[in-house]
Amino acid sequence: MKRLIALSVAFGMLTAAACSAPKGPAAPAGKADDGTFVIGMSSEFDNLSPVLGYSPDGGSMMFDGLMTRSPDLTLKPSLATAPPEISEDGKTVTFTLRQGVKFHNGKPLTSEDVEYTYEALLDPKNNSPIRGDYAAIKEVAAPDPAKVVFRLHHPYAPLPQRTTLGIVPKGTLEKTRPVGSGPYKFVSWTPGDKVVLEANKDYWGGAPAISRLVLAFAPDDNVRATRLRAGEFDATVLPPKAAAGFRGQQGLTVYDAHSADYRGISWPMKEAVTGDKAIRQAVDLAIDRQAIVDAILAGAGTPAYGPISPDTAWHNPEVTGRTDQEAAKRLLDEAGYKPGADGIRAKDGRRAEFTLMYPAGDSLRKELALAVASDAKKIGIAVEPAGLDWDAIEPRMAKDALIMGYGSPYDPDYINYEMFHSKYAGEGFFNPGHYNNPKVNELLDQGRESADDAVRKQAYRDFQKIIHDDQAWTYIVFLKHVYVVRGQYTGITPGVDAHEHATGGLFATIHTWRPAA
Repeated sequence: MKRLIALSVAFGMLTAAACSAPKGPAAPAGKADDGTFVIGMSSEFDNLSPVLGYSPDGGSMMFDGLMTRSPDLTLKPSLATAPPEISEDGKTVTFTLRQGVKFHNGKPLTSEDVEYTYEALLDPKNNSPIRGDYAAIKEVAAPDPAKVVFRLHHPYAPLPQRTTLGIVPKGTLEKTRPVGSGPYKFVSWTPGDKVVLEANKDYWGGAPAISRLVLAFAPDDNVRATRLRAGEFDATVLPPKAAAGFRGQQGLTVYDAHSADYRGISWPMKEAVTGDKAIRQAVDLAIDRQAIVDAILAGAGTPAYGPISPDTAWHNPEVTGRTDQEAAKRLLDEAGYKPGADGIRAKDGRRAEFTLMYPAGDSLRKELALAVASDAKKIGIAVEPAGLDWDAIEPRMAKDALIMGYGSPYDPDYINYEMFHSKYAGEGFFNPGHYNNPKVNELLDQGRESADDAVRKQAYRDFQKIIHDDQAWTYIVFLKHVYVVRGQYTGITPGVDAHEHATGGLFATIHTWRPAA
């Protein structure tokens, strides 16, 4: 994704930055050790409103949801006192709220604030990009200050997971100066540069030890590595090869986190070449995924063949693949693509060639695009990698292929519904290639609306098989997320990351980090 709505975060230029809290290395010359912790991030936020899609899966630092996730993905109460009570028909879900919680402005948090947050999200006038994720909600009621009742159109098993959404005060829809109830308070946002937060000393869960956070935007991987090395950043996420140089360095710790975050090729389905399933299937067979894991990821990942990680219970083990370039050539021969004098195939006068875009500042996606181009050339397909900024990429996604990232370890309704259901075709980064398979639509609807776990599991198993057979995407790798942190802290617990991991992921629990003794 382009920005961190529900996805990635990044860091920009800082004018003055301090080093980490006590027990880390000494502050670099010219910088004060004032308790500020600077995180280098890979893209800038679109906004800071949970209603408008900011960090709905938790880890926002400024907001609390009814529920939260532990690093091992276990759901636990946050603003709620306990998991919800769910009616026998699955269509009424009731939460009891924690008492004594206050927003950063001192206002008590009540059920009316929860009701307002969800109603604002569902209001079409607010045009929330995540409204579709909450479509099962018919209404939200606040029968008393401590009770919130969700009434649903149909049973929706993932609803408790969706209630990690941050709660905002009633009557506010603040995009750039947010008020939450979380462990950190908003201080300032300098567009293109940084967001500054300060510890909420009155936080109901205990005051953070790190007193000030700077989220600095630096989209270029090499820039983040350089600034971390220079001492300007106290932590960041880096591609595996870039992070390798920090392993073993005094005062720095490298953390490897498993993830459901994949990289793959998003295909434009309405274009002559990329819309031909034989081309997509041949590219799938041509890609040497293990070589990519070994050489480009330095071992920090696994081959990917579908959108659901093998590390989760929802994965269909039948969805797998292989590298077989000779089989890819035979497939293209049978489809009528014949090699030309330059080795590139053509069919009915149309060359087997396409552009493969990637975000220019993302060194990992660049290397993936180059690897795909190299492997595709071996079977007679010409791929032209194109590094562009996101503003140039977005309007071309229905025309040109793209090295894209997504992925979630949560319920399979997450991301997959918007990515592959035809009603989302062309909706920004949702289904940008205009994929349309009525059977997939049916399975996604069934998985979303059924209350029967067995029915849901079979629906998603069948969904994965069709997606793979169609090569709706060509999946390449699941990544390990590699974090580098300056200083020594207790409370750092790598978990299982989603694609959106910047303020989540390892940093989701930063309010619990304490300088090591």
